[in-house]
Amino acid sequence: MSTQQPPSAPPTPPTPAPRDNFDLRAWGLLLGSFTLLLLGYFTVPLRVLGEDRPVLSWLLFGVVLTGLTGLLLARIVDTFRGTGRHPGVWLAFLICLSLTVFAGTYYVLADRPGEFVGLETRLDSLYFTVVTMATIGYGDITAAGQGPRLVVLLQIAYNFVFLAAAAGALSRTVRSGMETRAHRDGHGHEHHHGRRRRRRKG
Repeated sequence: MSTQQPPSAPPTPPTPAPRDNFDLRAWGLLLGSFTLLLLGYFTVPLRVLGEDRPVLSWLLFGVVLTGLTGLLLARIVDTFRGTGRHPGVWLAFLICLSLTVFAGTYYVLADRPGEFVGLETRLDSLYFTVVTMATIGYGDITAAGQGPRLVVLLQIAYNFVFLAAAAGALSRTVRSGMETRAHRDGHGHEHHHGRRRRRRKG
């Protein structure tokens, strides 16, 4: 009489590979892009624009700021819809790029005497941009001319409307990623303990 073999358990489907490595590569790309952005900011001869080419300077500033606004809005929408690839990385880069654009604009405007008080170097411009974004207002650098004051007003409005929305979307992306990772890790531990209990019962 033949001996029947007990039915074997169905094979466990393979667990999908975690995407942490890919995320790390994406954030590493962001760090490299930010480094190149700062390198360009401190090395590109920005003052070929400015007083000698005022129309071209303002036109270029308007075009760049409009393009940045469109990109920010698109990535914010991607974040809330859950579409697009790594919208958080894009948002972080675009926020840094926006600050760099304002810093470069201040540096170009400061080339004309009397436009700024206390702003002489590119680092001064970057510092003034971050202080303006944070609405701290130390008072060590002030916009004296009409052009710089107009750009300061534009930056403040830009901060309150677009950069605040982008920062909120970025925070939402990071929080959602942490919750997803915690849920996945918790589900993995439950699955592991369940397999151990089944083995003990068998």
